Amino acid sequence: MAENHVKVLILGSGPAGLAAALYAARAELAPVVLTGMQLGGQAALTHTIENYPGFPEGVGGPQLGELFQKQAENFGAKVEFDMAHEVDLSQRPYTVKTDSGEYKADTLILSTGANPIHLEIPGEVELTGRGVSYCATCDGWFFKDKKVVVVGGGDSAFEEALFITRYASSVTLIHRREEFRAGAILQNRAKQHPKMNFILDTVVTEVVGSDKLESLKLKNVKTGAESTIETDGLFIFIGHSPNTQMFKGQLAMSDLGYVIVNDKMETNVEGVYAAGEIADPHFRQVITSAGMGAAAAIQATRYLEEQEAVHS
Repeated sequence: MAENHVKVLILGSGPAGLAAALYAARAELAPVVLTGMQLGGQAALTHTIENYPGFPEGVGGPQLGELFQKQAENFGAKVEFDMAHEVDLSQRPYTVKTDSGEYKADTLILSTGANPIHLEIPGEVELTGRGVSYCATCDGWFFKDKKVVVVGGGDSAFEEALFITRYASSVTLIHRREEFRAGAILQNRAKQHPKMNFILDTVVTEVVGSDKLESLKLKNVKTGAESTIETDGLFIFIGHSPNTQMFKGQLAMSDLGYVIVNDKMETNVEGVYAAGEIADPHFRQVITSAGMGAAAAIQATRYLEEQEAVHS
């Protein structure tokens, strides 16, 4: 691919990136979206999204991503199955190097999302894909009539645990604290489910198995008591880490590595915006990410109009 010069380049194709593409395309800016590893972002890994307005019966994560993409493309957005690996924000137009070439961009909207956080315990890496997973939608089916453990206490842990109950014979939710952070509706649904069990004040200290997961070593954080639980699957949902490594040293970031933006989605670099989970440690919802993406595109549009006015 030869060097491409675009007015709006969007990194990431989750709800934030595709909403930004829709708004930028309707402003006739011919935005280009680089999908990254996962078209539709983390939302595409969720089996059913029940809290996105307009879908009373819920909507599949992959399906919602496809609808977002189709709508953006209808207005002229271009979605490229490509991944950025180097960004130079030292001067406009900004340079973005990808797997297939290079882009020059007058404005950038960064929506590279976040990745699941690992437990960082012995055996976890070795047995990933052999019983250890971070995506129930991807791997739940493999645990038909088997025992599964889910680690986490937030909404995503409960949503995924409930999803896995359609396959597994039992699902044990392990949480390091005494109380869960998940919403009341999800907690009630899980506590009433006949396949669900709960172990509180406990952490997993080791994943045990040779060629596949066989058991987990546990430790009670209050008493220090150690125990072992036999299981066929371990699903880990303890939060996410923002994909901001590419922008370190170029953009202002929080202590946790999230890009800092103002209420207009502007970063500390002129003409560069961030939206979705890369800049949102608090809400991490499809609807908030989409809203941030729309705001970023509106602001990028205004910025380009001001630039044209200055140089005309």
